[in-house]
Amino acid sequence: MAIKQVSIFVENKEGKLVTITDSIANAGIDIRAMSVADTQEFGIFRLIVTDPEKAKAALESSGCFVSITQVVGVSIPDEPGSLAKVVNILARYNINIEYMYAFITVSKKNASVVLRVADNEAAEKILTENGITLMEEKDILNI
Repeated sequence: MAIKQVSIFVENKEGKLVTITDSIANAGIDIRAMSVADTQEFGIFRLIVTDPEKAKAALESSGCFVSITQVVGVSIPDEPGSLAKVVNILARYNINIEYMYAFITVSKKNASVVLRVADNEAAEKILTENGITLMEEKDILNI
């Protein structure tokens, strides 16, 4: 049930994000969520897109170093304490969150959060058992 995240290793130079965003746009792919982590010289641009495989091919043809990573997506009520509930559930079962980011959805009732954890299957099982709604690839298309 994990969703695919496109990760691009980016040299921290002027114009690099233009190449990436143009490649995705020219391939007709929508970006649904993104996160950028950078250092002085390099960064990782993480994306949730409508067609991860097509995005990977388009980016690679533009000379980008790209990988696809399985991540867990959750849909939680947009209210105080919802994220704390998810984090506490995973901590209780010793599942470490390596990173996470949230994104805006059309619904004003729910927030969408992407989690990178060491064991997707275990996290998905535990979250589901604890009443957390998971997102699937098809859900990305409806955002």
